[in-house]
Amino acid sequence: MSWSRSSSLVLVALLAVVGVTLLVASPGAAATVDDDGVPDEAQVNDSVSVEFTLSDLYEGDTPREWTLVADTELDNADWTIRRFDGGGDQVGSSTETANATAEQFVSADENVVTVEVELRGDVPDVEEFSYEPRQTFTLATFTEQRPGGGETVLETYETHHFTEASQSARQAIDDAQAAIDEADEAGGDVSDAEGDLETAIALYNGGVEFGQAQSVAENAQDEAEDAESGAELRSLLLWGVGALLVVVVIAGVAYWYRQNQGPADPLG
Repeated sequence: MSWSRSSSLVLVALLAVVGVTLLVASPGAAATVDDDGVPDEAQVNDSVSVEFTLSDLYEGDTPREWTLVADTELDNADWTIRRFDGGGDQVGSSTETANATAEQFVSADENVVTVEVELRGDVPDVEEFSYEPRQTFTLATFTEQRPGGGETVLETYETHHFTEASQSARQAIDDAQAAIDEADEAGGDVSDAEGDLETAIALYNGGVEFGQAQSVAENAQDEAEDAESGAELRSLLLWGVGALLVVVVIAGVAYWYRQNQGPADPLG
């Protein structure tokens, strides 16, 4: 057997082993989580109430019995977990008060087909502010824990949280960035505005000087708008000069044409 053929057979065998390994190691389908009312953002200390529905509880390699573990970073979190059978009738429920974690045993032998989770709590303080990416907290994480060991994270929900001062600063920064983009597109010099914008973002990320961050961002917006106005004025002036030159050229050509016309023919 030639070396080339031997190498090909070895390669095919290796690929087959890798394929089988990936097939065995790949997790099967797991339960699905649908949400109702998960906010994209929320203010610190505001109350939040969200409902989740878990279905397809025993899909793929999910066992007929497992434990649902729910976690949250909401403060003073209260959980209500209800289990329903295939006919939509409730077969059990549990509550957890002022706890970041709740657990619920799920069993096909009890004809549990869907699980509804209601979560209520208060938006936590921001530990570290970040303009980009936006600072977030984990509103909820759902994990499937199997009896024999191992777990699968079913879904995680992240929510942007803010204070009144940080939100005002963020809005000012957003407005400044939009003004800079418009001025740059118009051909304006936005270097000063960009410098102030970077300073405003740094102040925001510091998590303390939101009022100063807002003030610097507003100054950046003013600078950008001035730069845009200057660029538009220069553009208008250039168009005006261009139009004037066209008029002068046309008038010159007309004058030259009249001057070079011969005397009128008296017999004409």
